[in-house]
Order: sequence, then structure tokens, then C-alpha cells
Amino acid sequence: MPPIPGRVSVTNLTRGTKLATSMPVASSMVDRMVGLLRTPQAKLGDGLLIEKSPSIHMFFMPYAIDAVFVDAEACVTRLAPGLRPWRVVWWARGARDCLELPTGRIAASDTRVGDRLEIAPAAS
Repeated sequence: MPPIPGRVSVTNLTRGTKLATSMPVASSMVDRMVGLLRTPQAKLGDGLLIEKSPSIHMFFMPYAIDAVFVDAEACVTRLAPGLRPWRVVWWARGARDCLELPTGRIAASDTRVGDRLEIAPAAS
């Protein structure tokens, strides 16, 4: 999966469900470190794709999120639903990237470890 600039949509191909309709991509070191820290609570369809991030922290986050870790082929390697502020996912084995999503999005999309996702440029 090559780096994707701009905004992306994310579909769970295994389940036929949508995880996000238009989320920004954090590819720079600064964007990856900041993540969603400066945003209001993520809404359905929102979130952030953090490239090259097999671990994340929730330090200073004002709200919980769902985190989905994927490998280079966009297969789900680990799920962290309802990840609360001040928590850490130290390492998601086999993961390359992390999708930070609104809480409840993992359950609503029925996403599971092993599912294949499609990460594509968002419609403008």
C-alpha cells in the first residue's frame, strides 16, 4: 500500500462496511505525533490515518477513540476499541499504519482482526 496524500475513504472489504468517508492522512513526523490532539471529538466518517505508526499514545487526548492497526496490505492486525485518554498501545504486531476513528466505529462496521480494508482517495 503506497503512501496516500490528502484525504482517504476506508471500506472494510471483508464485511462490506464503511469505516470512514473522508479522513486526513498524517504522514509527516509532526502530524503523526500530534494525531487528533487538536481536534474536537471525531464524528462518524471522520478520523485520521496515521502512516508508519504501529503504536499510538492517548496522552492529552480529551476523548476516547477506536484504533484499527493495519499491515502494508491493509489487513487488520489489531483492534483497540474505546481507547481512553492517557492509554498507550505500545506495539501492534505486524502493523504499519493506524486508523484513529470515532468510538463505536469498530463495532458499527463489524471490523475484526484479519479483515481486508480498502484505503482509497476520498471523493472530492
